[in-house]
Amino acid sequence: MPVTAFEKDREASTITVTYEIDVPAERAWELWADPRQLERWWAPPAWPATFERFEFTPGGIVTYAMRGPGNERAAGWWQVLEVSAPRFLVVEDRFGDPQDAPSDLPVGRMTLDITDRSNGCTMRLTTTFPNPEALDQILEMGVEEGLRAAMGQIDDVIAG
Repeated sequence: MPVTAFEKDREASTITVTYEIDVPAERAWELWADPRQLERWWAPPAWPATFERFEFTPGGIVTYAMRGPGNERAAGWWQVLEVSAPRFLVVEDRFGDPQDAPSDLPVGRMTLDITDRSNGCTMRLTTTFPNPEALDQILEMGVEEGLRAAMGQIDDVIAG
């Protein structure tokens, strides 16, 4: 099932992505808590991700690298703030620099909420940026297209 909603709120400086999935919350949580599953869908298909450091606990660090078609490298970096399996996750989400340290691009506070629905659950991912200009900068980088393509792979991960 594809992304069911992609909402941009410039006034609140947020992006909210909604994805409905026909599995229980515990199975949806595994998509986030297992780095090998996360690798299979976190990045767009042409830029596969490898999670290199995965400390999925409050205070932990998660790092990953994406490789582009020409072997370009883009790094990502999360500071894990809150974890409440299987329903809730909050991370500080940053792009990484060439040395895998957080870059100077805008930082987002990414919150995942997993809620039940009649035949599965809804994953709602809300990222809040410091100001509308930071939101605009991230959107200009193609985050909407990237997230839609990345999350479009979730059903294949679930199917195994």
